[in-house]
Order: sequence, then structure tokens, then C-alpha cells
Amino acid sequence: MMRPLSKHAIPPAGDICRLSAIELAGAIRLKELSVREVVAAFLDRIEAVNPLVNAIVSLRDRADILREADAAESRRADGGAGPLFGLPVAIKDLASTTGLRTTFGSPIFADFVPQEDDFFVERIRGAGAIIIGKTNVPEFGLGSNTYNSVFGQTLNAFDPALTAGGSSGGAAVALALDMVPVADGSDFGGSLRNPAAWNNVYGFRPSQGLVPGGPDQEVFHAQMGVDGPMGRNVADMALLLDVQAGYHPRAPLSYEKPGSFLEGLATAATGGRVAWLGDLGGHLPIEAGILDLCEAALGRFTAASFLTEPLLPDFDFETLWQAFVTLRQASSGCALKVHYDDLAKRNLLKPEVIWEVENAMRLTAPQVRSASVIRTSWHHTLLSIFDRYDLIALPTAQVFPFDVGTHWPGEVAGRAMDSYHRWMEVSAFATLGGCPAVNVPVGFDHRGRPMGMQLIGRPRGDLAVLKAAAAYEATLPWPAGA
Repeated sequence: MMRPLSKHAIPPAGDICRLSAIELAGAIRLKELSVREVVAAFLDRIEAVNPLVNAIVSLRDRADILREADAAESRRADGGAGPLFGLPVAIKDLASTTGLRTTFGSPIFADFVPQEDDFFVERIRGAGAIIIGKTNVPEFGLGSNTYNSVFGQTLNAFDPALTAGGSSGGAAVALALDMVPVADGSDFGGSLRNPAAWNNVYGFRPSQGLVPGGPDQEVFHAQMGVDGPMGRNVADMALLLDVQAGYHPRAPLSYEKPGSFLEGLATAATGGRVAWLGDLGGHLPIEAGILDLCEAALGRFTAASFLTEPLLPDFDFETLWQAFVTLRQASSGCALKVHYDDLAKRNLLKPEVIWEVENAMRLTAPQVRSASVIRTSWHHTLLSIFDRYDLIALPTAQVFPFDVGTHWPGEVAGRAMDSYHRWMEVSAFATLGGCPAVNVPVGFDHRGRPMGMQLIGRPRGDLAVLKAAAAYEATLPWPAGA
């Protein structure tokens, strides 16, 4: 699946960054481009663009990175080049990177340098990528607006007055502005999908368990947060997912991947039926213009033989949202309690962290059990939908990117939001079902603000979702990125 450049079509250095990850990997493998050429081109791009948006943080010294590129080139003769060989990658700052500062967006960890990689980071290194730095995140990944007191705000790739989204905001902007060829991200409440939508790129939330996270994330607990790939096209995401995915003995909920996702894309999707959930019969407040863009996108999708029907599942969606809130507090809130219990550290936490922890401390075992039962019922409902449909479609976000100085919307479509993440409710449905979900771009509103749509598939049906996304991608009249 590697698509090399032709010998007469090697681009000038300034255009290297526009090549796809697959094209770059193929060109390096065939020695049409050197690792140093590729890495230097991206570092030049970062130097020119990153000061304007603050997407990449903890950038390593240029000379050190280029020495690593040269060393990689010299090792190539040993035949050790992996699928990401020579590609510069910046890891999301919620994932541990050996020897490279990892802050989690928190002043508590402003100077923390891990001694161990997260599992998927280790795999990215092993696949030959050159890790050049990190991508910016909200504090502990909470909220879909990437800002923190360590590095500051990350600005939208299309309008620096607007938010980049989050928590993979730095990754999405770095991709959109060609500062990296491919990026990792993580997703609990939409963090691989929402920033992708707001920066006109692709973000894929894998089925729970497909990508093992890291030693500190893997516990015997009903998993809701996952790691996954982002890209400027679907094939690039599949390339990275092939590296990230698969069983790890220290990750108790992980499992073997069913084969190569990239190779699976060689066989095109042959169409299918799509259940369009829209605003769930008015349950979700959605900013004007979003549904119109998504419905127009579904109309284009018919060119790939995907037929859409509106569907309103028979479920109590308010009860489902409250179950999500409870389970998130039981997971994230309990995990962050160790910082809350230290008064000196508590004073450094942003209000959203404190809210999660304090509500987690009030939970009872019966409440968590009840929320888990509701989640299971939703999973069963999804399975019944997938007996009739191949995909579920929803908007990726309920609002367009908003002013970067606004921490989170207090109101959407005239309806008050009762928490820092209520306006992201549309992301919870795939999370609660353990389903694979991809953001695909749907275009821009009259103000030039990007938007995306979720395509959600059956649990462990990751390849089918990627193939559908690739079929949709082929219908688009514009490229991803800025």
C-alpha cells in the first residue's frame, strides 16, 4: 500500500510537508527522499507556523533531531526500517514519552520526564518514527478547548481567534497546518473527533481495547477512554493504527488486531445503509447550520452507494447522559483524586478537574452499578440498530469552533449547559457503546468555520468504518487540512 513518488516528481523541500504519510514513507523507503530531508522540511515548517498557533510543545533541539535522522539513515542498510521509518511525529502530551517532558497540560507535571513510554508510543518508536516533541492538550485532557497554564492556548488552524478543540487540539492543528504527517490522539468524550472536525482533518476513535494505552492507564475497569490515530486522509490513519493496535500482555482489556487496516482499505466499500440520528428528535441543542452541512455531506455519500434514513432510537437519552457523567467521574475523577488530596497541588488544578473529583467522591457503588447497567442497555440498543444498518451518523460537534477565550459554551441554541462538557454530549454515544467512530469533514459555514460528522460502526468493526470513511473521502470536493 506504500505509494512511492515517481523519480521525476520529487517535490521541492517546501512541498514535502504536503505529501501524505504513505507517500513520505514510500519515498524514504525507496531512497527518493532521505530521512534528513523529510525531517528538516517538517522542522522548517514548524519553525515558520507553530509560533502562530502553539500546537507543538516540548519540541526537541533541532540538532538532536537531525542527528537521530542521520543515525536512522545509517541504520537503514541493516533492514530495520518499519512502516513509519523516518517520519517525524509529535506525541500527544497526555501520553508518556521516555526522556521527553510530558506535562499532561498541568503545572503539577511541568518538569516531569517519564522513564517509560506508553505502550502505543513504544510501538511508534519501534516502527521507525522520529519523535520530535509533543502536541498541546487541555489540563489532564478535560474539555474540548486546548489551553493550559504550562504552554497556553492552541489556536484554530483556520482562524486564530477560535478554539482548536480538544483534547487532541494540538495534534489536529499540527496536522491541518502540515507540521506533522500523521498524529496520535486520545478520546474519552470526543477528543479524537471534535478537534478533527474543527480543523478539517480526520480523527478515528477505535473500538475499546484495540489500542493499548500505557502502564498508568490500563486497569481492570470498563474502558471508555481510548487512544487512536488522526490524519489528513483515511489511509494515513490506517497506517498509524496498524502500528498502534493489538494485544499487549500488560493491558488486560486489549486484544489482537484482526489484520492490517491499511491493506484492508485496498478493497473498496461497496455501500450500505446509514442511520442518521440528527439531533435525536430535538434532544440535542445544535447550533444553526451544522445539521445542514451534515445532511449535505450524507447526500454526497450516496455517490458511494451509502443510503441514509433518519432514525430516532427508542432510548431515554437524558438518563444515558447522566450515566456517562457518572462513569466519567468514576474513572477520571477517581484517577485525579491523588492530586486533589494534596492541598498544594489542589490549588493548581483547574475548576473542571476539581468538579470531576468532588463529584466522584460523592458517588456510591449502587450509582456506578446503575450507570453501568444503563451503558449495557445502550450497547444492546446499538447492536439492534446494527442488525439493520451498517453505520450510524451524527454531527461531530453541537457548536462550531468558538472564541478561544471562552473556556466552554454556557449556552447552545438557547439552551443552558449544566457542565463543562454537556455541549459535547453528541460524542458520548460511541464512547458508551465501545464503538469505532470516525470524524469526516463536511465543510465550512458562511464564516469559514469547519465542521465534521461522525460515522459510527459496530463494536470491533473498525475496518468497516475506515472503509466507509475512505469511500466518503473520495466524494469530497476539497482536501483535508488548511
